[in-house]
Order: sequence, then C-alpha cells, then structure tokens
Amino acid sequence: MTLITQADFMESIADALQYISYYHPKDFISAVNEAYERELNPAAKDALAQILINSRMCATGRRPICQDTGIVAVFLKIGMDIQWDAEMSVDDMVNEGVRQAYNHPDNKLRASILADPDGARKNTGDNTPAMVSYELVPGNTLEVYLVAKGGGSEAKSKFAMLNPSDSVVDWVLEQVPKMGAGWCPPGVLGIGIGGTADKAMAMAKKALLQPIDIQKLRAKGAQTRAEELRLELHEKVNRLGIGAQGLGGLTTVLDVKVLDCPTHAANKPVAIIPNCAATRWTKFTLDGSGPAKLDPPSLEDWPKVARDAGGNVKRVNLQEITSDDIKSWKPGEALLLSGKMLTGRDAAHKKIVDLLDKGEPLPVDLAGRFIYYVGPVDPVREEVMGPAGPTTATRMDKFTRQVLAQTGLMGMIGKAERGPVAIEAIKEFESCYLIAVGGAAYLVSQAIKKSEVVGFPELGMEAIYEFDVVDMPVTVAVDSTGASVHQIGPKIWQDKIETDQLAII
Repeated sequence: MTLITQADFMESIADALQYISYYHPKDFISAVNEAYERELNPAAKDALAQILINSRMCATGRRPICQDTGIVAVFLKIGMDIQWDAEMSVDDMVNEGVRQAYNHPDNKLRASILADPDGARKNTGDNTPAMVSYELVPGNTLEVYLVAKGGGSEAKSKFAMLNPSDSVVDWVLEQVPKMGAGWCPPGVLGIGIGGTADKAMAMAKKALLQPIDIQKLRAKGAQTRAEELRLELHEKVNRLGIGAQGLGGLTTVLDVKVLDCPTHAANKPVAIIPNCAATRWTKFTLDGSGPAKLDPPSLEDWPKVARDAGGNVKRVNLQEITSDDIKSWKPGEALLLSGKMLTGRDAAHKKIVDLLDKGEPLPVDLAGRFIYYVGPVDPVREEVMGPAGPTTATRMDKFTRQVLAQTGLMGMIGKAERGPVAIEAIKEFESCYLIAVGGAAYLVSQAIKKSEVVGFPELGMEAIYEFDVVDMPVTVAVDSTGASVHQIGPKIWQDKIETDQLAII
C-alpha cells in the first residue's frame, strides 16, 4: 500500500506550476525552432524569433513565459491501492498547491480567476480554484497531469454535434479561420471525437497533454483513424496560410492531437481546444517516496536566435507622434515604440465607457495617447514590471468607437485581429491598431522602464497603468484606412502555398 502525504502532494503541485511557468517543454521549443528555420514571411519569422528569445529569457530568469499565467487544470490518475495521509480533500490540496505557486515571492504569478462569473466577477486573489478531474485506475501510484491554460487560447474552444455522415476534417477547416489569432499560433490543436458533449471536450483538453511528435508519426505512417486525422489536419490547417500570430505564413499548427471514444449511433460530437505559444504542461508520478522532482532542462536545448525585423523598422516617439505619422504606416510594418503609453483591458474599458455615459471625468486624459491591452504580472526583485504581453484585442471591440469618438485616443496595441466594428471605427477616426507578440511577454517587459498606476487601482492587474517604454517591438495590424494584416496576410500566404507549392511540413 502506497502512502501519499498531504505535504508531498501540495508541494509537488506548487513546484510543477512554478516549473511550467518558465520552462517550455523541449519538444515545443524544437518544433517552434523548426518552424522558424523554414518560415518565409519576414513578419511571421520575426514573431517566431520573439517567441524563442522570450522562452530562453524566461528559462534563464525563471519568470513567466506569458503574463496570462493561466487557469489550472489537473488530471489525476489515482491508483486504487494508494492511501492518503491527509486532513484535506483532494480538491483542497490541489488548490493549496496552486495558492502556494501563484504567491511564490520569487516568481509571483498573475491571479486571473474571477468568482461569480456572471455577476461581480471578483478576483479570488490566488488563482484558485483549479479544475480537477479524477480517474481511478489499477495500481499503487498517483499520476498527475497538470496544465496552466491561457484564457486567449481557451476562449477559442469549439464544439459541435455533427451528423454521423459529416466530415470532421471539413468542420475543423471551417472552424480554425474563425478562431483568428487570439489563440496565439503556432500551437497545438487538441481534438476530441465521440462520447457525449462533455466527454468530447474533456478528450480535446487531455489530447493536449502529449509530446509534439507529428513528424515521427509522418515517418512511420498512420495506424488508426485518429492518426490519419492528425496527419491530414496538420497538413491542411497549415495550408490555410494563417501563420504565426495570424500574420500569414507556413506554420499555423505545430501538431494536431486526436482522442476518440465510442458514441451514440445518432451522434458525432467533436471538440477543438487549442494550446497557445505559451504551452505549459507537465506530468509527474508520486509513489510514496516523497514529493516529485522535475529536473531543469538544459539551456543548450534552446536555440540562440537573433531578431531580424528587416531594414525598414521605424522608431516611434509616442510623445511626438502625429496623425500624419499614423497615416504613413502600412499593415505588417515593424515599429519600435518609445515614450509613455497607457494600459487598459476589459474591466478598465467598461469603467471608462460608464464614466463617459455619465458625463463624468476619466482618471486620465486619453487624448493623443496609445492604450496597451495588457494585464501584467507583478514585478519581483529589481523589475519595473513583470511579464507584460498583450491580451486579445477583440474583447475591446465593442468599446472602440465610443472611446475613439469621445476621448481623442490615438491608437491601440494588443494581440490578434480586430472585428468589423472596431475596424470601421479605426477607419472613421483615422486611428491605428498595433500588435505585440503573444507569447513574448517577458521580452516585452524588458522595454518597460517605468510603471505607475494612474487609474482604477481597485482593478488590480486590470488597472490603468502608465508605462515608459524604450524600443517596444510592435507590428502595424490595422492602418488608418482600415486595412488589416490579419485579413491580407493569411490570404497572400494561402495563395503562395498553393501556387508555389511551398513545403509546409
């Protein structure tokens, strides 16, 4: 009989969450590097370079890969011959491990979990509760699979109850373009087929907890229908030309994982859940001999990559920028921003429009300013600010026209595409929208030289900050005419892949 102690279990959960916050899996780094080496679109290649550079910096500095340090999901395979030496429930032990990890003084992680999700949406303060799943299996060990899932990728999850004769491939190829760039490609698609609606979603999530091995599968050949689907979808999704960060390019997915199980004769439930460029997962086993020990990877596993954004990079002083400057920018153009910018995301925008509706003053003047959609990680040690990568901009679309019209805001910075409502507003007010790379949060934070909360301090990480930045790398995503790189880029590269018969695998 194996005895699993409460202390060992909680320590193992906490240590594993810290570990995955700053160490990418080696297979992921290798796959991104392979994509970087063969990428032909300069904008996408630069995005991949930033992801690789950021990853190495995080591994060295032991700081989060992404400012969104995720919602924790834990899958437990509990051997039926183990015994617990614990006073707390298993859920409570997991949550205490999460609490310890996210409040670690040397690497504090961002608390993103809100209670009362359709009401007060109050932050729980410690990123609990985790989502815990159980499986009782023969044996005398406890096997733990753990993932910290970013909200941007989780938001792009899809589910459908297909008819038995419907094509899974056709459905996936229809859904992936609708997912846009908010899931921060390149990443992995997890697909669950069969069972019931809830079972398909669970399989899609569990499918992500496997190493990237699509090239090995291609070499040996498919043996099952699930493996056939993996190979077919990997090739066909990449032929869509969406590319890194949705900029257009050769690699959209690094792998496709498929799990299936029997289902009712009248049904074909199918789910997609993507993993993002901040892929964070690990597994460990407890056998009663003490807490799990995860060995640090070798820094030799990380390629040494230098950015090359091209010779046309423009340096922009945010305190001297004019409307004519903005009108000169074109989609896909690389910029380096210096000067003062404001931050604000969902909660701050809601408060801003509420004050505008009431005719009340805002805590800070937005006229002539740029606002960065970010919820940063708290700084530690000598840091000015912790990892501070962009959040998905489409969530701010419904606020965009009113804010541009009533405040004189000049431009916005985020990640992923903008929807039609926001693009029309950008065009109407001759504004602009720039993107930073999702998955390069620690790299971005190095550009921040000063930080101060200037509005809505009660919102915590969603407060309005003023950042002083030097050479913050961004790309023009929507120009003053409403032209969008997320519409132009994938179409160009899809056509190039087909007409030039480019190799995408």
